Amino acid sequence: MELGKKIKQLRCRASLTQEQLAERLGISSQSVSKWENAVAMPDVTLLPLIAETFGVSIDDLFDLSVEQRFNRIENRTDFEEEFPAEAYLEYEEFLKSKLPEPRYKKRATELLALLYWHRMNAYGLKAAPYAKELIRMAPDDKNNGPYYLSLAEGHVSKDWNFANHLAAIEFYREVVRANPESPRPMRYLIENLLADHRADEAEQILNRLCAVNREKPFLNQVYRAYVALARFDAATADAIIEELVAVNPEHNGVLFEAAQYYARKCEYDRAIELYERSHACDPKRPRYQDALQSIMQIYRICGDYRKAAETCERIIDSLQNEWKLSEEELDMKEARAKKAELLAKL
Repeated sequence: MELGKKIKQLRCRASLTQEQLAERLGISSQSVSKWENAVAMPDVTLLPLIAETFGVSIDDLFDLSVEQRFNRIENRTDFEEEFPAEAYLEYEEFLKSKLPEPRYKKRATELLALLYWHRMNAYGLKAAPYAKELIRMAPDDKNNGPYYLSLAEGHVSKDWNFANHLAAIEFYREVVRANPESPRPMRYLIENLLADHRADEAEQILNRLCAVNREKPFLNQVYRAYVALARFDAATADAIIEELVAVNPEHNGVLFEAAQYYARKCEYDRAIELYERSHACDPKRPRYQDALQSIMQIYRICGDYRKAAETCERIIDSLQNEWKLSEEELDMKEARAKKAELLAKL
């Protein structure tokens, strides 16, 4: 239904004349008449007040389907760092209302996780500057600044009881027990075990993974290398990775995983070489930015901000020409801001 017709329907349902609705909205009755006759459209800034007047959501004004509303919520996270409170509450209520419906439950659950993460991230961005300022004001004091900053930006904690991955390991063990033929939860379990150097347990899960993993089978060997590395056997780990690269010299997935391996070992020249080869060999268009993002971060680590800024410009070029993103989208805004930050460091 067109917006004008929807407004007329809601106005009639509310037993309001065009003049009464116009008075509530602070506009002329001629404007309402033009909307209802499809001669003009309401200014976007009036939509929240129109929705409030009729006791509906903004989405309800447009008669969006459930799938369209799902997509609207997901797409909006690409454009806005933080939702207005009324939009957040509206989305939360809508998504929760769809949880009891079997055909919508999975999608609604996914978007609720996204909605809450989006809000958490928005508040993390707000918390970080204050935590940093607290540390700058009293760098020698024992205060909660570092703790708050670790929560906001994922900084390392020296306390093992805070930094270990026990909760994640227990969760993925439960998922693996319930889904013994699913490879992906096994991979997540292995990765968390390796992060805590629990190599023997990781190897046990890896042996099970090898029997069921049909997607990206080369990852089995990558995990073998990380198990060796968790046992501080770098020579064996290096040999596994180099053999993979020799056998698959143009496989972008293998090259990317090899680059990740060397980046974790701080062997940055080799990592950059492999990231570049991975990016060049990627047959998909548009290409993901992970390889270029990693190269940019390595240059930042090395203090080469000029090359980091040049790599950031490559990312911007890809976002424009491969992904066709507009300047208003968050990924583009963040890339522009990152490039400016890097140039400022010169």
